[in-house]
Amino acid sequence: MTPPANPAANAPDPAADAAALRSATDRLLAAVEQLDDATAAKPSLLPGWTRGHVLAHLARNADALLNVLAGRPMYASAESRDDDIERDAHRSVREHLADLRESGARLDGAFAAQRDTDWERTVELRNGVTDGAYSLPFRRWIEVELHHVDLGVGYAMDDLPATFIERELANMARRFQGHPGIAVPIELRTEDGVSWHTGAAGDGAKTLVVAGSPTALVAWLTGRSTGTGLSARDPLPELPAL
Repeated sequence: MTPPANPAANAPDPAADAAALRSATDRLLAAVEQLDDATAAKPSLLPGWTRGHVLAHLARNADALLNVLAGRPMYASAESRDDDIERDAHRSVREHLADLRESGARLDGAFAAQRDTDWERTVELRNGVTDGAYSLPFRRWIEVELHHVDLGVGYAMDDLPATFIERELANMARRFQGHPGIAVPIELRTEDGVSWHTGAAGDGAKTLVVAGSPTALVAWLTGRSTGTGLSARDPLPELPAL
């Protein structure tokens, strides 16, 4: 479940997010350049996917966001999305790199071409989810950072930029707020006392406080951890799949 779009007044700065995305993409490309074909064919940290699957997904996601900007369906269908990833997953590292560079450059160019008024429009993503166009650079930034971690090539959650972690923590709290798949109200509390409320609605007595570092919270919320480094009075609830 994705929350409704934020009011435009509280929207992120898409130009700044696009710049951060370029830096994240450069880090990803530098890591992929160090792979050989055999290493790319080995399992990633995502169950059932090789590193090649992760790279193929990233390239096709860039094209999908171009579709969103153009007012087309993000993917023709769920089946075609999966088929495209499977088709491209087994290519050489050289082919993956070329595809990632070219698809990323196309998307970056499309972001640069947006006028201020373009960012204010509502766009449709997968499964009927809508959001402001201004959210797209950050959405892509999320994809690049987290899937870089998923490659399992030395870039870990602790390597993610602090600004990204802060943004993604707030984003995931909003995403799971009121989600029917979470039966308890949750307070996400960082070590410095900052907190976000998510999960089911409820009174304070029923709220499960989950405390830890922002990075540990993001790792759990995004499915990159079972809760390592977090503390709570009860077992952590199972979170819905993303």
